[in-house]
Amino acid sequence: MKGQNRLTSQTQAQEQALTGQQTQPETTREFATAEELLRHDALHTPVPPRIANRLQESIGKSVPPAGPWWRRLFREPKK
Repeated sequence: MKGQNRLTSQTQAQEQALTGQQTQPETTREFATAEELLRHDALHTPVPPRIANRLQESIGKSVPPAGPWWRRLFREPKK
């Protein structure tokens, strides 16, 4: 039992030391919907430059759409 008490006191001391190292204040916020959570996260999370560059390259390579499907369907056939 004494060995267990010593171990628990050591783990408690370690936990207290780890808790003391966390200097960032924790604030709890609840979101009504998942969309609200995602919007909040997108506003407060910076996009890494490498990812932003890859995204811009990918957008630049995309082909513009040919037009609405219904216009292509009802368009007069080319002669």
